[in-house]
Amino acid sequence: MSKAIRFHRTGGPEVLQMDEVSVGDPGPNEARVRNTAIGLNFIDTYHRSGLYPLPLPSGIGLEACAVVEAVGSAVTWVKPGDRVGYAGGPPGAYSEVRNIPADRLVKVPDGISDRQVAAMMLKGMTVQYLIRRTYRVEKGETVLFHAAAGGVGLIACQWLKALGASVIGTVGSDEKAKLAKAHGCDHTIVYTRENFVERVKEITGGKKVPVVYDSVGKDTFMGSLDCLQPRGLLAMFGNGSGPVAAFDLNLLAAKGSLYVTRPSLMVYTAKRQDLEATAKELFDVVKSGKVKIEINQTYALKDAAQAHRDLEGRKTTGSTVLLP
Repeated sequence: MSKAIRFHRTGGPEVLQMDEVSVGDPGPNEARVRNTAIGLNFIDTYHRSGLYPLPLPSGIGLEACAVVEAVGSAVTWVKPGDRVGYAGGPPGAYSEVRNIPADRLVKVPDGISDRQVAAMMLKGMTVQYLIRRTYRVEKGETVLFHAAAGGVGLIACQWLKALGASVIGTVGSDEKAKLAKAHGCDHTIVYTRENFVERVKEITGGKKVPVVYDSVGKDTFMGSLDCLQPRGLLAMFGNGSGPVAAFDLNLLAAKGSLYVTRPSLMVYTAKRQDLEATAKELFDVVKSGKVKIEINQTYALKDAAQAHRDLEGRKTTGSTVLLP
């Protein structure tokens, strides 16, 4: 038997419980893995709350570093003993041992620790697709990145700086502003006391920005549109403050023929070759030293509910890892 955090009903962090689960042999296209470090992500809270519904009862968690224990008969790209990372696939990373579709696993190169892998797979590959594929940021461009002191934000600030971009980041406190600046954010806006739209206009001399990356959702959506240049792109990749309400599409025309997209890592890495390419670019930029993966909080797996409380209470910065 293996231990896993599961939930039998949706709700707050209190619905998370530690269950004893039986993990059988992997199917033909699966691998059985033993997780060594597990990533905490905001999407986990969406699954738990029911914002992103899952069949119940359900496991939870999408990201981990693991060691392969066994593989199915059709699996050739990983073998027992391989150190692997994953982000995506069926929820269930909050566990000691699990079976997972083997095509979701990527081998981890030497020089990157288990905890770093758990802290960077989902967040880092999210940054890769956002800044290299959803909108390919070029040297000299200025971009707005909301929640710049979060796990995704700190990776994005470093990577964007390495590309030669200028980064404007919104944060919730002066402490978080210092953290974002230490990771390459050129201009920070403390949204609790500053109007981020007016500050973006001020920082850019009225030109505004070609792209806004927004994981906050409801509270920032309209303001994010107002920060865009004509034909600019708003990439909404999360709903930290709640889902965006319905709006008239004519608004996009009125504000400058704007684009809005709601991308997801699962779609951008659905094909095996895309997953491998995305992970490789992430591993390469981390190994180069241009992007440092810092784990600012760790919790025992059994304390997952408290980790969720702290994440939703904006008490965490950077990446958080659960340890089985």
